[in-house]
Amino acid sequence: MKATALNIAKAAAIIRRGGVAAFPTETVYGLGADGLNPVACARIFEIKKRPRFDPLILHAASPGQAKKLFLKIPAPALMLMKKFWPGPLTLVLPRAPAVPDIVTSGLDTVAVRVPAHPVALRLIKLAGRPIAAPSANLFGRLSPTSALHVKRHLAPGPDIILDGGRSSLGVESTIVTFISGKAVILRAGGVPREEIEEVVGRVSAPPKSGRRPLGPGCLKKHYAPTARLMLITGSSPARPGLKAGYLAFSKKPQGRYKKVQVLSGAGNLRQAAANLFKCLHALEAGGVSVIYAERVPEKGLGLAIMDRLKRAAHK
Repeated sequence: MKATALNIAKAAAIIRRGGVAAFPTETVYGLGADGLNPVACARIFEIKKRPRFDPLILHAASPGQAKKLFLKIPAPALMLMKKFWPGPLTLVLPRAPAVPDIVTSGLDTVAVRVPAHPVALRLIKLAGRPIAAPSANLFGRLSPTSALHVKRHLAPGPDIILDGGRSSLGVESTIVTFISGKAVILRAGGVPREEIEEVVGRVSAPPKSGRRPLGPGCLKKHYAPTARLMLITGSSPARPGLKAGYLAFSKKPQGRYKKVQVLSGAGNLRQAAANLFKCLHALEAGGVSVIYAERVPEKGLGLAIMDRLKRAAHK
């Protein structure tokens, strides 16, 4: 339903009662529940079919509310908060005792961000508590950037779906943690690496971990359509066909494909990021069996786009 003031208040009441609401953010749509209620958070895992070892992100209405969810905050993290909140940045820091184990998947850290979307901020404020909200999709599948995507994949799971139009950014938040005092990007996202380094200096590569992720959305296989996705390289060119789809960066390909989507006719990475999941959903809905995806320049938001495509293509 349309994200009117009345419906946002209704969704906040549902969350306070332990229910689940899908709502828009500037990155993608989230599937939200009371982040301090373990039983409510368990419903998120059930609806998404999400494994319990993959932690959730808590969304706060303000930096002040967010800070209460951490046990301690290093000075560089405070600098990032000041620069990028509200916005598409998630910080993973030592958690406060009030944060339930189910939210962190038993880790000693918690992932938190302040979204830059009026509907999300109003919802969190009216709910009166942080909202745990991973993307509103089935686990491992394409992220939703519209209410229609949520309905197609999750209905009737959420108790309410707030329709706030298309997500403006179109890719999830950048996730940053600190290891031995150094900033580490666990997942590329809406805040480009270059902008983070302007604030805290050079960031380190994430450490190689076992099967257990250090933060949300960090599994090797993720963000995948039902069709097989293949990244095009010089050694693996696309093969046109009536069952093949094609995801182009800026120009339509030669050859005949069942369905073609172009991320940005102007070759603009910000526009390409905003269209990424929209285009992949359209290809998936077109009934293709394979999607050939062109690589994009790995700079700025291109890092986030390629992160999603590489995870989607991972076998």
